[in-house]
Amino acid sequence: MEESYSNLPTSHLLGSVPAVVSEEKSTTTYVAPEANMQTFPPNNNGEGSSRGYQTLGSPPEGFEQQPPNNWKGVFSVSSYTQYFNVDTDIVINRMMSSFYPIGGDFFSKIDANPDLYGLIWISTTLVFVLASLGNCATYLIQKRADSSASWSFDVGYVNVAACAIYGYAIVVPLAFYFLLQYLGTNASLVRFWCMWGYSLFIFILSSFLLVIPVEVLRWIIILAAGIDSACFVAVNLKSCVEGNDLTIVVFAAFFLQLALAIFIKAWFFP
Repeated sequence: MEESYSNLPTSHLLGSVPAVVSEEKSTTTYVAPEANMQTFPPNNNGEGSSRGYQTLGSPPEGFEQQPPNNWKGVFSVSSYTQYFNVDTDIVINRMMSSFYPIGGDFFSKIDANPDLYGLIWISTTLVFVLASLGNCATYLIQKRADSSASWSFDVGYVNVAACAIYGYAIVVPLAFYFLLQYLGTNASLVRFWCMWGYSLFIFILSSFLLVIPVEVLRWIIILAAGIDSACFVAVNLKSCVEGNDLTIVVFAAFFLQLALAIFIKAWFFP
């Protein structure tokens, strides 16, 4: 019985193992093309084609990343961190540049990294300097006129200084930005805020000299500071609107800056 089963043909059965053929066959070695993780599939030459899967680090060709919603960015703190990424050397260099209005190259200096740190820091410092030194100046004048007269600190100087300086530093650049946009000039609001913020630095220094109780000297100091600051704003604004007939806009910026200087003298150092 066992011998009869062993004689049955088994080549048609599933799982059968074919006999080993001892005949040598010529084998051709196939070399797989070099894999490229940047493109898929690779071509026969081993070079990545221009189409296919791209690396995770770079978006596909022809794809443009959509900008985030602007209104959502306004209420996001992370949207403003880039405007405070400045060190002490940069801030000092920009403050010193505000003393030399003739060059008119302030926008080229801040083009790569405009900041809002100068606007906030200089404006806040100027508010407290005007409030404190304004009271000090009135004290000196009052004691000079009548040494026996009583004197009290006027807290209202802080409120007036905060409203005037913050309002001017924020609203005026904003108004010029919308005006130039309306007139067809490509303007940058952040760069305007940066320039107007640094233009106020000279008033911090001049405020210390305005404490001197000599009226003629006070007017000379404040007018010199106001003209210097106004020229700084006007010359740089002119470089921004170059090629357009917007001379009246430049003159308006000049006289607004000069008017701020006169207001500082008349209100805080009468």
